[in-house]
Amino acid sequence: MTYIFEIVIDNSLNLAKAILVLFIMLDPLGNIPIFMSLTEKMPKKQRAKTFNTAVIVSIILLLLFAFAGQEIFSIFGISIHSFQIAGGILLLIIAIRLIITGRIIDLEKTPESVGAVPIAMPLLVGPGAITTAIFSIQQYGMSITTVAIIIVLTITWIILRSTRRIYHFLGKSGALVIAQVNALFIAAIAVQFILMGIAQFIQ
Repeated sequence: MTYIFEIVIDNSLNLAKAILVLFIMLDPLGNIPIFMSLTEKMPKKQRAKTFNTAVIVSIILLLLFAFAGQEIFSIFGISIHSFQIAGGILLLIIAIRLIITGRIIDLEKTPESVGAVPIAMPLLVGPGAITTAIFSIQQYGMSITTVAIIIVLTITWIILRSTRRIYHFLGKSGALVIAQVNALFIAAIAVQFILMGIAQFIQ
């Protein structure tokens, strides 16, 4: 009985760790101003459809890379570090475009395309989240990683559906300032990913 209790406690702690790290890497709270700028002119139903698409695509991507990430990289002959550099460059382009133009996509795009790119990838499921998912399944196992991904994306979906209320609370000027500051952080994170990938190649 004591052994079973220890296993349950150990699995619960591992699940909590996996959830916390993955949530930090997805960073849905930090990206709220960007989600706002992408969807503020959409009707309510269209905005909900966009966020639903983003969460579904994010779950599929994270599970795919968690279970088959190493094999996918091997097939194409690339490493995680190459992926970090490529993802960092993409994030940097997004950050620069957001700072200069105030938006990162064409407003004419459909809810499905906006939900998939850029909300699902690379804003939510970026190189950091993908790498975390791969390492999580190696460290904690298939069951804990799967549950962690589902829980984190469920929380993310709730946050996404609340962005409108948060926008009204912040006001347009406040949201714009936060979006610009967040774009700078995204640029910094992108540069960090690039430098980390290059450092691994040099080593």
